Amino acid sequence: MRKFSDEVIIMTDDGSYGSKGLVTNGVESVINREKVDMCVTIGPAIMMKFVSLLTKKYEVPTVASLNTIMVDGTGMCGACRVSVGGETKFVCVDGPEFDAHQVDFDEMMMRMGAYRAEEQAAMAAYTNQK
Repeated sequence: MRKFSDEVIIMTDDGSYGSKGLVTNGVESVINREKVDMCVTIGPAIMMKFVSLLTKKYEVPTVASLNTIMVDGTGMCGACRVSVGGETKFVCVDGPEFDAHQVDFDEMMMRMGAYRAEEQAAMAAYTNQK
């Protein structure tokens, strides 16, 4: 990142590396300091939701790179279905990048929890194999 960026701001929950705070603290400090033409958010859905809410407040165009559950990668299964601007989209074929201000993150996070029990069972089985 440093090779291709003028500045890299690292935020950690406990301040053990970079600055202590949320990603939104770092984003807001840049927005308050200079004109921001675009924000790109990639990471956990809850983080992208709050980055999107923040940048919407400041009217900064924002792209979210979504990482929903994908089963077949063709859009046939519908596992990666999200609502964007009130329309149904499939992350695997229509994305994964979308206008973050149009993504229904609450619906997306609810859908991402659909296989939570299976994911936990698979992780337990994997951990016990070691």
